[in-house]
Amino acid sequence: MSVAAGADSVVPYVELSCADGVRGRRRRRPLLDCATARFEDAVPVRPFRWSRGGLHFPGWYWAATTGQHVGFESWLERDRLILMDFDPDVVRMASQPFWLHWHDGSQERRHAPDFFVRRADGSAVVVDVRADDWIAPRDAEAFEVTRRACAEVGWGFERVGVPEAVLLANVRWLSRYRHPRCRQGPLAARLMRLFSQPGPLMASADVAGDRLATLPVLFHLLWRQELSADGMAVELLGPRTVVRLAGGGIR
Repeated sequence: MSVAAGADSVVPYVELSCADGVRGRRRRRPLLDCATARFEDAVPVRPFRWSRGGLHFPGWYWAATTGQHVGFESWLERDRLILMDFDPDVVRMASQPFWLHWHDGSQERRHAPDFFVRRADGSAVVVDVRADDWIAPRDAEAFEVTRRACAEVGWGFERVGVPEAVLLANVRWLSRYRHPRCRQGPLAARLMRLFSQPGPLMASADVAGDRLATLPVLFHLLWRQELSADGMAVELLGPRTVVRLAGGGIR
């Protein structure tokens, strides 16, 4: 969900600072000088740490897309990471990639977007994650400045909230089988042949072999979207879910 822009709002002068992964220093430059930088490989500008009594739940998520850990500061950010990792159009992502600095007319402000995403077509998207009912006026202002600043340099911007529950539950289940070790070549080939004709998930897995061996491979193929499951957004995966070869090809 993108933040709506006021027709009479003015884009402030924005600078960007990021961490130098080699020297550990901060560099601050005009945002327009950073349009072509590879922030999908950026070092986070602030740490992801647990604190006793804290209200946030930070941690690290291992992304199959990149083979690297990506930080998050809340369960909502973690869930968004899982969905981005599942998205075949996403090829790289980095968390807390930079600070944006601007002056709001009375004081210096700064904001660190949650994620920088590079898509398969080469485009970039900056993502902020915040539930609709947790957006204070000051946060809304920061999101609007970020949206307009991104437009200035040709990046997309999205403010996303709570994901659709059923789709998230299914993708979270499949994410348990995202690691390449779950792909067993002969079994994967057998399952791909079986599902060249759509069929029920469990019965077809049993035809392919012992389900303890076949199900992890099947779920991995669904995660990779080499296979697709009917109704992923509206009903939970189950024994009778119809699975078929994915129309979009192999990711």
